[in-house]
Amino acid sequence: MIVTIMQPAYLPWLGFFDRIAASDVFIVLDHVEIDRNSKTKFANRNRIRTAQGWSWLTAPIRSKGKHGELRLNEIEINNETRWRAKHWRAIELNYRRAPYFTDYAKRFQELFETPWTHLAALNSAGLKIFLDAFALEKKILSSSEMGCEKTKDHLIIELCRKAGAKTYLSGPFGRDYLNTEGFREAGIELLFHDYEHPTYRQCFDGFEPYMSAIDLLFNHGAASKQILRRPESLSAS
Repeated sequence: MIVTIMQPAYLPWLGFFDRIAASDVFIVLDHVEIDRNSKTKFANRNRIRTAQGWSWLTAPIRSKGKHGELRLNEIEINNETRWRAKHWRAIELNYRRAPYFTDYAKRFQELFETPWTHLAALNSAGLKIFLDAFALEKKILSSSEMGCEKTKDHLIIELCRKAGAKTYLSGPFGRDYLNTEGFREAGIELLFHDYEHPTYRQCFDGFEPYMSAIDLLFNHGAASKQILRRPESLSAS
């Protein structure tokens, strides 16, 4: 059984789903603290394609009055602004002429019409839409419900054990911090996911990689799963 573990993401990119597709179980790492200083955090933001290139969509989160770091499953959305309407309008304006926009528009519009209070619930609902659209039937677990006690790479091994993993599929940066010997001692094979981004037709001239997966869905519909999959992305080193 192959297990992968990732933090929840807002409107995730293609590599996120290729890693899920290559696994049997996906554990949503939602009980750890958000890294407010990370320039690569995608828990509450992602990119869409525009005529000018690309643009960020960022769901505003509450932080005022909070002491210490917030766990991902505790983060509240700041609904004092009309961010949901703005996000949907930006998506609609940039993708309404995409060949398969109408095939998926209703479910995404409903996502943005729902008054979410917590980021985790928003991301979970979005994840379900994408998994259905990509026809990915996987077992999904939440780390917050698994009674974890460890931290860092010891946490990853603990989660793998609880899920019954024979293999753990890590992201490429796992090479920098994972203790390979610890996995070996636990009897868990360690693989790394090095995603080679595909090139495909977009709504505007030129190609911009690393967009939210809605970009691929709206442009290629049911063929999207075959386009995003990169089985050669798995490596043992």
